[in-house]
Amino acid sequence: MTNALITGANKGLGLEAARRLSELGWTVFLGSRDEERGRAAADGLKNVVLVPLDVTSDESVSDAVRLVREHTDRLDVLINNAGAPGRGIDPADATADEIHSVYDTNVYGPVRVTQAFLPLLRAADNPRVVMVSSAVGSFAVVTDPEQPSSKMHELAYSSSKAALNMITVRYAQAIPEIKFNVATPGEVANRKFAATDMNRHTGELTVTEGTDSILRLAMLDADGPTGTFVDRLGPVAW
Repeated sequence: MTNALITGANKGLGLEAARRLSELGWTVFLGSRDEERGRAAADGLKNVVLVPLDVTSDESVSDAVRLVREHTDRLDVLINNAGAPGRGIDPADATADEIHSVYDTNVYGPVRVTQAFLPLLRAADNPRVVMVSSAVGSFAVVTDPEQPSSKMHELAYSSSKAALNMITVRYAQAIPEIKFNVATPGEVANRKFAATDMNRHTGELTVTEGTDSILRLAMLDADGPTGTFVDRLGPVAW
């Protein structure tokens, strides 16, 4: 049976990805910083194991590894989905502390979790890591005047996702036995994004549509690509 760990899976894209994968018969380790909310989310799903997991805490991540090891000796898929939007502060007013708090979840979190779960991933036959990023992490998108994000003046979120994209590429180059890919839950060409709590449900795409790119990368076969950046329509320019 295929198994996957999803961080930040008690709501939104993470929860929908958990629902869809569990319905395929996968065992899903549902990572949730808030244990009570995670339990409520897991109760409505089958083949799901709740994993209390705060990606900003070394201790919490270590505890999560121990819990997952109680159920399996390998991890087929890791979906680093947990994210923080920041407060959309104008670059002129952004402080290092503001940026650091966002990076702690969006950059250091995926590194912390990936590093901790590498032994379990290496034990799988076809391990995959999916980094959930954003179109605003793309230099090509943000510098396109036709894209709304080119006029979205903030530092923390977009730069954290750009950093996550580079981290993913470097992992892919250094660890070829594991597939590392980036998904954005939107349609870059159509300037659409998925409606979630993070954007106050202002997106035009459903949460199910938003997880299409995530699932595609999670379900790659042994001949699938690594080091790529995709949305639900196809490749995204870096």
